[in-house]
Amino acid sequence: MINLLLCGNRRVFDGALTQLISMTNRTKEPIHVFLMTMNLARVREDFLPITEEQAAFLNRVIQEKNPENRAEILDVTELYEKEFHKCVNETAYCTPYTLLRLLADEIPEIPDRLLYLDIDIMIAGDIKKLWDIDVTGYEYAAVKEKYGCWLIRPDYFNAGMLLLNMQEIRRTGLLEKARELIRTKKLLFADQSAIFKATTRKKLIPRIYNEQSKFNKKDTVVCHFCKRLMFLPYPHTENYKQWQVEEIHKYLKCHASVISQFLWLNSHGWIYGGKQYTWLFVCICQLNHTGLHELYKPELCGRKTKENGQGTDRLSVSHDSGSTCDGKCLIHIWNTDTWHIY
Repeated sequence: MINLLLCGNRRVFDGALTQLISMTNRTKEPIHVFLMTMNLARVREDFLPITEEQAAFLNRVIQEKNPENRAEILDVTELYEKEFHKCVNETAYCTPYTLLRLLADEIPEIPDRLLYLDIDIMIAGDIKKLWDIDVTGYEYAAVKEKYGCWLIRPDYFNAGMLLLNMQEIRRTGLLEKARELIRTKKLLFADQSAIFKATTRKKLIPRIYNEQSKFNKKDTVVCHFCKRLMFLPYPHTENYKQWQVEEIHKYLKCHASVISQFLWLNSHGWIYGGKQYTWLFVCICQLNHTGLHELYKPELCGRKTKENGQGTDRLSVSHDSGSTCDGKCLIHIWNTDTWHIY
């Protein structure tokens, strides 16, 4: 059983869904997902916890692949307010939800071994390869940060993926020390900086377990769609996530040959989407020997029909010059809960 920790509010559902689809599609190992969340509407009105409806939907999706998979909500609102209420890093560069992982050692349900992943991550290989890495004697395993290892320190890491040895962390007090730093000192990268400064012993592992820029390598296991520095046509940063398909295509030049590997059809041919989440990627064209052919952001035609007594919408999707399909393909949205190739 792989114990996975995801943190966020109800607005990160798209990321959680796409990540879990990509993960469960590529491993036979059962996954236990801890969805750590909280209500922080006092900071921003849309900082609301993940809902039971969203968790139930995620369970439906991941259990299609393996009945042993499960996702559960951990609402840590009270604990967060006790530890970090209006602290100096609450309005850091990321949302306060990035601080939630620093509470892991205080939650009885958290097991001795835990894999933390940022929401903006997709899985391109069997996650068990990462899970099986030995962290005995270390507090965690991590991958070097693509810029920080040059600009800050050679051993500076990216905290978007952390393979946590909770038994060792509780012994050394890593997260307790990190929380104290968060409460008392303004840090450039908040939780990431706090973990780095509080570390006693870490294990640096290959970049394939947290690839932060090039997603077309065949041996990559974890693809991290984090903020990146671009130099052309002028120096700037870009921060496109896996559910922003049009931007991923246009700016990151990441197309079907890479992204299509993450899609998953269940045994009935359904592609899972979710209510009100039409920005998620969808598939067009037929299935062929290479799998799903191409992905696009759909444009709703606005036509409605009645079929078997239920309302349906149809999406028309344009093809590029590389498509092998004749004419337009239609994708059928059934009750807006799931997507189906029509």
